[in-house]
Amino acid sequence: MGKLDGKKIAILATDGVEEIELTSSREAVEAAGGTCELISLKAGEIQSMKGDLEPQAKYRVDKTVAEVSAADYAGLLLPGGTVNPDSLRLDKAAMQFVRDAYDRGLPIAAICHGPWSLSETGIAKGLKMTSWPSLRCELTLAGAQWVDEECVTDKGVVTSRNPDDLPAFNKKIIEEFAEGDHSSRRK
Repeated sequence: MGKLDGKKIAILATDGVEEIELTSSREAVEAAGGTCELISLKAGEIQSMKGDLEPQAKYRVDKTVAEVSAADYAGLLLPGGTVNPDSLRLDKAAMQFVRDAYDRGLPIAAICHGPWSLSETGIAKGLKMTSWPSLRCELTLAGAQWVDEECVTDKGVVTSRNPDDLPAFNKKIIEEFAEGDHSSRRK
């Protein structure tokens, strides 16, 4: 029996997602018994990347953000890449989905540039966080306490810096997703 048996995790991503941050974390969730749904801005497929310049595989979108509710999930994963989260944060429905997930107490995991969604939605305020170094200023201005550590967890929000941190990140997200509702820690 896996730690995440019966838990469904939303992965919010669009074109430009960093492939290893999508696939590695998805595989970790599934290995722990959870299921994942890839949520995006539009139906069809999204194009993953290695860095911002090397196209990788395409991934089938399970549902669009317009078709889902945070209430349908036990956790939210926000992989990085530069283009992916930058596009997501310009979409009002996507940011409302992220905000709703936080307000419902869902554990949230964001790696690399993924925390952009957390600053855009106001979630970063008051949290200890990490990210890709170029987000340091934005997260600090959003009210986060930014640190340069491989994996940081605060109030059920897990953040990491880059693909090198995936082993620690994946281990921690399984733990947080297994714990479930974090509402009491967010008041």
